[in-house]
Amino acid sequence: MKLSRLAGVAALLAPALALANEANLVLPDLASQTFLDGAVNGRALLMAGIVVSVLGLVFGLVQYMQLKALPVHRAMLEISELIYETCKQYLITQGKFILILEVFIGAVIAVYFSMAHVEGEAATVPTPVRVLIILLFSLIGIAGSYGVAWYGIRVNTFANSRAAFSSLTGKPFGTYAIPLKAGMSIGMMLISTELLLMLAILCFVPGYLAGPCFIGFAVGESLGASVLRIAGGIFTKIADIGSDLMKIVFKIKEDDARNPGVIADCVGDNAGDSVGPSADGFETYGVTGVALITFILLAATDTAVQVQLLVWIFVMRVMMVITSFLSYVINDFIAKSRYGNADKMNFEHPLTQLVILTSVLSVVVTFVASKLLIPSIAGDADMWWKLSAIITCGTAAGAIIPELIKVFTSTESRHVREVVTASKEGGPSLNVISGLVAGNFSAYWMGIVLVALMGAAYWVSLMGLGKLFPIAGNIDPSPVFAFGLVAFGFLGMGPVTIAVDSYGPVTDNAQSVYELSLIESVPNVKEEIKKDFGFEPNFEKGKEFLEENDGAGNTFKATAKPVLIGTAVVGSTTMIFSILFSITNGLQVGIENLSLVHAPFLLGLILGGAVIYWFTGASMQAVSTGAYRAVEFIKKNIKLEGAEKASVSDSRKVVEICTKYAQAGMFNIFLTIFFSTLAFACVEPYFFIGYLISIALFGLYQAVFMANAGGAWDNAKKLVETELKAKGTELHAATVVGDTVGDPFKDTSSVALNPVIKFTTLFGLLAVELAYEIGKVQSGTDKLGKAIYVFKANPTTIGLAAVFFVISMVFVYRSFYGMRIESGVKSEA
Repeated sequence: MKLSRLAGVAALLAPALALANEANLVLPDLASQTFLDGAVNGRALLMAGIVVSVLGLVFGLVQYMQLKALPVHRAMLEISELIYETCKQYLITQGKFILILEVFIGAVIAVYFSMAHVEGEAATVPTPVRVLIILLFSLIGIAGSYGVAWYGIRVNTFANSRAAFSSLTGKPFGTYAIPLKAGMSIGMMLISTELLLMLAILCFVPGYLAGPCFIGFAVGESLGASVLRIAGGIFTKIADIGSDLMKIVFKIKEDDARNPGVIADCVGDNAGDSVGPSADGFETYGVTGVALITFILLAATDTAVQVQLLVWIFVMRVMMVITSFLSYVINDFIAKSRYGNADKMNFEHPLTQLVILTSVLSVVVTFVASKLLIPSIAGDADMWWKLSAIITCGTAAGAIIPELIKVFTSTESRHVREVVTASKEGGPSLNVISGLVAGNFSAYWMGIVLVALMGAAYWVSLMGLGKLFPIAGNIDPSPVFAFGLVAFGFLGMGPVTIAVDSYGPVTDNAQSVYELSLIESVPNVKEEIKKDFGFEPNFEKGKEFLEENDGAGNTFKATAKPVLIGTAVVGSTTMIFSILFSITNGLQVGIENLSLVHAPFLLGLILGGAVIYWFTGASMQAVSTGAYRAVEFIKKNIKLEGAEKASVSDSRKVVEICTKYAQAGMFNIFLTIFFSTLAFACVEPYFFIGYLISIALFGLYQAVFMANAGGAWDNAKKLVETELKAKGTELHAATVVGDTVGDPFKDTSSVALNPVIKFTTLFGLLAVELAYEIGKVQSGTDKLGKAIYVFKANPTTIGLAAVFFVISMVFVYRSFYGMRIESGVKSEA
């Protein structure tokens, strides 16, 4: 981009954006514009959205009560309640940890909003009061992430025992329907809660405070999600590896009740695959919305356009709840008609059908609702279909990416079967290599799909979207807005995306609950079930259904991960634009620094990749050390002779080990990210923007590669167990090794990169503007006589950068050397 193309910016933007920062974001009066041919104003329309959100919550609660009322044998119920009670202790511990970390984040929020220059009505609010309000909303954000995570484990621990018991009927449908019902309950509750909170800010918080409150809310939910996702990922894989390796060491079966690691593994399934994704999903939907709100308030100078876009975006989110509900009801009717009395079923088919049905319905509703809401905007009668087409690119991604990921992770895929074939003669070595191949190929195709869909959105944005953001000269920020809408479209099937992701931990737990309950050895169990529940239990069929359904759960867990990481990367472009807008005085000065000839920008691009690879190593090191300690304890305390099941005290001890190393690893990781963000923000703004771009791009491919390599290893093991019936063989041992290598790949490092990217970008928004306030100097005035500022490093910014960087390096050091496995082997390095 040539500098001459940027010259005309100041004329239009200077009045509105000379102080373009988060402290001065002001929401327009949403009641100032009418919709649906003047029938209703924007605020009233969003109030109707609040009603829909409440109905979504009611639906989630009804599903919850229905799950609770489903039949279950007491032996299975006891196990699921033990898992829940142990999960509760884990969550309480993590909640306290989050509040400790909030002190760090709250301090930065307080300093930033205390120092920021505020104009207009916001200036009438005393600074301490304004800061306290923003801190309150950050706590609300934390409470949202934490609350939906808690709800998720409660629903899943109801569903796991009910699904396990349903398998005994000899019919597979209940084994499929119960996990999906649990997933929809979580999905509707999560999306409806997020939507309700954001609509409440839009409708009830004064416009001059709403912008900063959104930022505080987003930072809070991002903090909560980051902790629960990272710590949960470490916890679950410590437990999973500790439990799985016993199958090789002692030649015992999957989920053997005598193995004290199995309960911890079940808790880990919830901590890593339920708590983490629930909080992550909640944060993803919130942060993406906040990014778009921020962009619209900064880049759209016409108040009418601001109102139309804001109302349109949130009505689309309301329609997301409605279309997901309708799709679930329709799909449930079709699946029940087809499989309700079937003796066998492909568990993946109705889940795939649900995703496709929801995506088609979402696209149709997007175009119809847009035509009704914004038949003309900014004088363009065709804008409605252009915006709809861009969102459709994201919705298409939400449907295409899961199908693409199945090519590399499904039990029916050729890549997974290649892993099994390689293992037959090559053992663990070729198993690992073949899984790495699957991961690398998946990253290539993921990149192709993203570029194609984002490219299509860019092409549509060139058809006049610039009218929405009429910046003088040749600057057109509309492609960035288009990318933000693509990220928004990724989430267009919100409750269903969460539902199919939540399906996996229930199916995984259901298999464990079956084994741990020892139901087959309960005296007179067949007669008891016949008398109390009205059917003759078929134990062999039940175990077969649970194993096959676990494979489907693995596949759909794998398909949801790239959707969330893709959303983080695509959506981060919108938030980075907000940073750019602020540090360039509304795109007036300094744009030329976003160039390879500006050395700090290039150095930032290089640095981001280094941090991604450090994070991957640090998170896996925590798993390695924790798993070593768990294995060490289990091997010493497992009782295979004369005991039917492990003692509760031994199981709780394994949970304690997992929690200890999850928190230790998370503490080092979080503080490294926190202080690194502050340090790099103080170096130079364009260095920091390069850094943010780099972590997003490196993080995308690292996450996709690791998630899908892990998914391939996981389902290769499942294929050996279910199709080849080869448990206890050398082939099975080889695939178990691959699965344990893949565990931290797919469920620790890869999934945690999503909240890390979003948290760094969102927190970086405050950090870089705080540094900018410290280092800004006046470089001149615009045409209206307003001061134009640029950043210039001074002793304060340099000193802060040095101090924060040194502190971050202490935690980088601790993340390996402080987490090493202590043994008799000494090393000088």
